[in-house]
Amino acid sequence: MAMIYIVEDDENIREIEMFALKNAGYEVQGFECASDFYARLKEKVPALVLLDIMLPDEDGLSIVKKLRHAADTRKLPIIMATAKTTELDKVKGLDIGADDYITKPFGVMELISRVKALMRRSRGMEEERMIRLGPIFMDDEKRAVFVNDEPCELTYKEYELLKLLLLNAGIVASRDMILDRVWGTDFEGESRTLDMHIKTLRQKLGSAGTMIRTVRNVGYMLTGENN
Repeated sequence: MAMIYIVEDDENIREIEMFALKNAGYEVQGFECASDFYARLKEKVPALVLLDIMLPDEDGLSIVKKLRHAADTRKLPIIMATAKTTELDKVKGLDIGADDYITKPFGVMELISRVKALMRRSRGMEEERMIRLGPIFMDDEKRAVFVNDEPCELTYKEYELLKLLLLNAGIVASRDMILDRVWGTDFEGESRTLDMHIKTLRQKLGSAGTMIRTVRNVGYMLTGENN
């Protein structure tokens, strides 16, 4: 069960938010000030934080900045909640690193919907950082590739090429798209470079190299089968 921290100094609002999220199946802990929140954060990092901007001891925007600069909370999902309604306030909150923004007063169903949506997006991003297809495994955070659990050393371009093919597994990636995404160009003269990188990538992947299929006159596709 995912843990959510609510940082809100208004006791009535905090209790309503906690009650709603508990009924939605989440574990919830509430804090009325930043200091209490920080103290608990040292013990356990939650799955998501619902953070009010106006707090008695520290501005919510300042808290977001600190969370985004700390290694263990850099990617912590954050929803900011505030009575402020101007577009500038919303943009400021999102620009400094908040993932979503909800304006008071808001309905319980809207709150639950936004929390669930952000949770889904966060799980999706986590899955994208760990990509597996057949014997190929990529840890994108460490920029490491393994084939049949053995390390596979790739150049920067080979890595980016394999990542693009993995994220589009089962779909034909056109030559133009690959050149644009990996090389930042659609210059036809780079086409030969692409072919050479595909060749060396196949070689380095060993038996898994046959998973990269050539689609004549179109591009390349990574499949889940190696022949």
